[in-house]
Amino acid sequence: MVNTFPSTPADHLRARLPRSLKRLADLAYNYWWCWAADQVSLFETINPDEWDRCGHNPVVLLESVSYERLTQLSIDPYYLKRINALVEEFDRYMAASDTWASRVAPQISKKHPVAYFCAEFGIHESLPVYSGGLGILAGDHLKSASDLGVPMVGVGLFYRQGYFHQRLNRAGWQEDYYIDNLFDRMPVELVRDAQGEPITIELQVRARMVKIQIWRVQVGRVALYLLDTDREDNDPIDRWLTGHLYGGNQETRIAQEVVLGIGGVRALQALGIEPGVYHLNEGHAAFCLLEVARLEVQKTGKSFYDIEASVRDRCVFTTHTPVPAGHDVFSADLMDSFFAHYWDQLGLSREQFLALGARRLGDPWEPFGMTVLALRLTRAANGVSELHGHVSRTMWTVLYPDRSEDKVPIGYITNGVHASTWTAALMSDLFTEYLGPDWQTRVLDPDVWSKVDQIPDEELWWRHGVLKERLIAHARYKIKHARQNRGEDWDFVKAADHILDPNVLTIGFARRFSPYKRGNLLLRDAERALKIFGNPERPVQIIFSGKAHPADEEGKRIIQRLMEWCKQPDLWNRVAFIEDYDMYTARKLVQGVDVWLNNPRRPLEASGTSGQKVCFNGGINCSVLDGWWCEGYKADASGKGINGWAIGENANTSDQNLQDKIDSDSLYQLLEEEIVPLYYNQDQNGVPHGWIRMMKESIKSNSPAFNTHRMIADYVTQVYAPGIQAKVALSLAKVPS
Repeated sequence: MVNTFPSTPADHLRARLPRSLKRLADLAYNYWWCWAADQVSLFETINPDEWDRCGHNPVVLLESVSYERLTQLSIDPYYLKRINALVEEFDRYMAASDTWASRVAPQISKKHPVAYFCAEFGIHESLPVYSGGLGILAGDHLKSASDLGVPMVGVGLFYRQGYFHQRLNRAGWQEDYYIDNLFDRMPVELVRDAQGEPITIELQVRARMVKIQIWRVQVGRVALYLLDTDREDNDPIDRWLTGHLYGGNQETRIAQEVVLGIGGVRALQALGIEPGVYHLNEGHAAFCLLEVARLEVQKTGKSFYDIEASVRDRCVFTTHTPVPAGHDVFSADLMDSFFAHYWDQLGLSREQFLALGARRLGDPWEPFGMTVLALRLTRAANGVSELHGHVSRTMWTVLYPDRSEDKVPIGYITNGVHASTWTAALMSDLFTEYLGPDWQTRVLDPDVWSKVDQIPDEELWWRHGVLKERLIAHARYKIKHARQNRGEDWDFVKAADHILDPNVLTIGFARRFSPYKRGNLLLRDAERALKIFGNPERPVQIIFSGKAHPADEEGKRIIQRLMEWCKQPDLWNRVAFIEDYDMYTARKLVQGVDVWLNNPRRPLEASGTSGQKVCFNGGINCSVLDGWWCEGYKADASGKGINGWAIGENANTSDQNLQDKIDSDSLYQLLEEEIVPLYYNQDQNGVPHGWIRMMKESIKSNSPAFNTHRMIADYVTQVYAPGIQAKVALSLAKVPS
């Protein structure tokens, strides 16, 4: 491993802090703090207003807050006890050697870790290099790998402007804008050699050589390496290769994927890291396989076909996309312009090279598919839910003409969420009291979650109500500022102070506004929806949030129609849209809503994880039976849901308009006949015991199954180090940190 320059950013920050606060620098530069027991309050306490202004970035906070304020805290015994307790916990965590992975899969070693490649990582809102579900899943993957002690490194790109920011104009139309990430003020470190020079790699992109530098983000015990082309010694065009996440045209996309895949392998080599397993999370990183092969050809002098099996043996692949159109493909001409210099290094002809990504061999017009390449050169592939595994086998059976569909080698590992990140501190405290202080290390144990029944209904309902109040306060704040920024009438701006009601049944809907996710399904019968949401005796309210891709005009129109709906006189305080969805708003939503709504066209939701986050906080899912909900939904003998609701049951038709009608009618009926009556059936103290029974069932049934500790255990036993299932079965109930 290459040593980094001894004078680190953490050292510089430490020098600014008073003696008793110096360990705050260590916490600030390791994202472990964002899921630790104390979570963000340790930093927020320093200066709550500045904490919000700096985007919850602990480095900026500690650099900008006055030294006077720091010295005040440095003599506060209560605050110092909090720091010392957290630092002791952090030191134990980082030094632990007896981890779940060390006992179960010692063959995965720090010397040969799992290298996890992904185009985006959602670790925290202060590191905005994510757009949505794929990135959040990747971030949770690293966090659970850290908690379980799985030796792993992450590999991604460091985007100068990340994903776009969203604002809506007075017509409700989405406008996109970008903000520079100030790398030198973020909890990241430029990797340097012993002489203090940035470690760089070179890569030919198009016809030019591009220099790439490497930033390290510490995520607990896992290092995430992000590649950056924004250097003065690069051509101005190449400096923007890592400018935007999912921005630009096809040429930009292939260039980024060359940097991620080929550049990622070279970066690990430059750092002295030799992975035992390369894990490609989605097809964006599939060019990594070519570079692994090239190095093997160079090392052994053998032909590509002689080393192909050894490459496959070290590489695994997770696909997240259930429709062919969602998989990256590049034209032969584009491949020529980027790889004409490269296939000769593999000992392949142009035709042999292009065949690696061809869905149908022999077709001269067949584009080069990244998923096809990944399936051809990995030993294991999986979808992200049971249904998605089936859909993927059907989709890719063309690659396996000698096999029946059920024998296509694509399995499934259902996604989960990182419990410590997404469970509200108020709920975590409740679980500690009733489930036991070690519930977070026993998150896989159903017996632990069965103790949820011991929580008094009044106590669970009170805490849920407090979290809903916090969500509504956040929504009001965001909506008021958005109206001010749009130049709305002052009366309309002030009205945001009273939008939504903590005592009203609250639905949450937040995700990417792609047409297949049907963000406006509730509006299909506007008159019926108005009766439900405008009912003065048993009202319902809904909070929307999410972005449409900049090129998705239909997605933008869906948002515009929702904004128009928000302004209806009978609904102005019952329907809200929070702009510029990010991880901070996501946490407030999943922790505060009563019902989480998800209504995609089946089977186009590969997994979905937002509804899983809701379960840890007592929210209840109302969803189409797609993705993870097919596995999570439980019904009684009569077919009535006991831990949530299923929209449209398994009804499915190729007629999209008919399917929309079936599902919207089902949703309206559920709201009218089951959801609303159950919520408002409250005792004299306002406690809905039937509703709370379903809350508890949602927590008990879903929490032990749909978390990333279980997911990582599945990856270790089924993919990274297969063949140890019998041994691991005895080790899952207790997962030491």
